[in-house]
Amino acid sequence: MNSAKEWLNGDDFDEDDDLEDLEGQPMFEHYRFKVDRGQSTVRLDRYLVSRMEGTSRSRIQHAAASDYILVNGLVERSNYMIKPLDEISIVLPYVRRNLEVIAEDIPIDVAYEDEHLMVVNKPAGMVVHPGHGNYTGTLMNALKFYMQLKEGRAILAHRIDKNTSGLLLVAKTNDVHAGLAEQFFEHTTKRVYVALVWGNMKEEEGTVDAPLGRDPKDRMCFTVVPEEKGGKRAVTHYKVIERFGYVTLIECRLETGRTHQIRVHMDHLGHPLFNDDRYEIKY
Repeated sequence: MNSAKEWLNGDDFDEDDDLEDLEGQPMFEHYRFKVDRGQSTVRLDRYLVSRMEGTSRSRIQHAAASDYILVNGLVERSNYMIKPLDEISIVLPYVRRNLEVIAEDIPIDVAYEDEHLMVVNKPAGMVVHPGHGNYTGTLMNALKFYMQLKEGRAILAHRIDKNTSGLLLVAKTNDVHAGLAEQFFEHTTKRVYVALVWGNMKEEEGTVDAPLGRDPKDRMCFTVVPEEKGGKRAVTHYKVIERFGYVTLIECRLETGRTHQIRVHMDHLGHPLFNDDRYEIKY
């Protein structure tokens, strides 16, 4: 799949707390497990229920029936009997909210379209999906109107922040949606962002490997949090494109897709995004 290059800028948190606006993250929950050496034989669904707090057995069984569970790289069903050192990966679609998306006649920039999917160029300032405080004027409102004219469906495969402009993949069927989710999960897609950050970065390129979690001082923000304290692994690779003295234009490639990942990682380096009033620090 071709890379999608996106322009990143600071923005306000524009989604609800549970289904957040992620920088390119697919709207699926991804989990990986490696079975302990001393684990006794047990059904796959029972094992996962015991490891995934708050996830029902029926939800796991539905994921298995939809080919969303792999064991050692192969699709397995709920009744598979796990063995020590099995490697399990599971993809769970986020639970749908009872929020009606109203079709609105809003112009959208379609960069590519065929019978399977669309690539839409989202402008800065547009919220991707309806949520708290943003129930109209979103990309999903526009897509629903667009697809009504074609008597089709539009299913977002991932999302980007409100003030980020860039390309978004939109599936037209559940099968295509599942296929795109698998590609994101297996990191076979390439996601590239362009960002303007404060300051003159010392290195020409580098990697930020720092786990992220909610900032306990501000629930609207995220910060670097050790994994032992609940932080989730987050890796951003960056390289300098052009220097302007007091700001630097950089390219960022995501290895993971945590909420506000690039914004927090650049702030962690001391080079927050230009015009990002939420994470910006004083110079």
